[in-house]
Amino acid sequence: MPRIVRHIINISFAVLLTAALVASYMLGASHRKPITCKGLSICIPDSAANQFIRPDEVRKILDSEYSGYIGLPIDEIDLTKIESILDGKSAIYKSEAYATKDSMLNVTITQRKPIVRFQKGSKGFYADETGYLFPLQSTYASHVQIVDGAIPLNNEEWLERMIRLVRHIDDSKVWKDKIVQITVEEDGNLTLVPRDGKEKFIFGHPTDIESKFKKMELYYKAIKPSKTDKDYRWVDIRFDGQIVCREEK
Repeated sequence: MPRIVRHIINISFAVLLTAALVASYMLGASHRKPITCKGLSICIPDSAANQFIRPDEVRKILDSEYSGYIGLPIDEIDLTKIESILDGKSAIYKSEAYATKDSMLNVTITQRKPIVRFQKGSKGFYADETGYLFPLQSTYASHVQIVDGAIPLNNEEWLERMIRLVRHIDDSKVWKDKIVQITVEEDGNLTLVPRDGKEKFIFGHPTDIESKFKKMELYYKAIKPSKTDKDYRWVDIRFDGQIVCREEK
């Protein structure tokens, strides 16, 4: 048999064999059942720090707004939509949805981390370090700095300054446990209330933060120890180069 004929026969056989294998695979694939979702697994890694949302609440949200995912083929589940639904909830900072080989739909939740609580009358809000405001939760209260009084929450510049103030307190070993409340007066001045002692500090507006806290530190180190007969009630640190102490306001 001529060599060229054998070559043609070999190529033809290879082509037919490949076609047969492809047809066999396609036939088998058509009879295989799609892999369906058999359950939902929820992970909230930062739940020890905050409990703004629980796994059962995440499940209720998805059951309400993306129902029917159990039993649905895994490749038909819209993971992006699930993430969009969850990310739209105020207490959730970021969600990640993905499927695993065990046919489970997995959702990992990162909660928002508040650094301050604003209380204005009966209305309250948390703010995270980005300035994002979200409502208080009925089932959980985070132990963060409290700011109450005449709060101008629609003033973004003021909000940014207050967040810097609160972060300064939180980052300080001295002031984090000492300052328990900040009140915004009607004129915009802040009053800082320490945990111990009768004095309150008239802080003024949330500006010149570091210099004002240095005055507060000086008060505790040099002025308060020398006052033995009666405690001061008000310590005004608003003005440059001055600490004004009064027994009564």
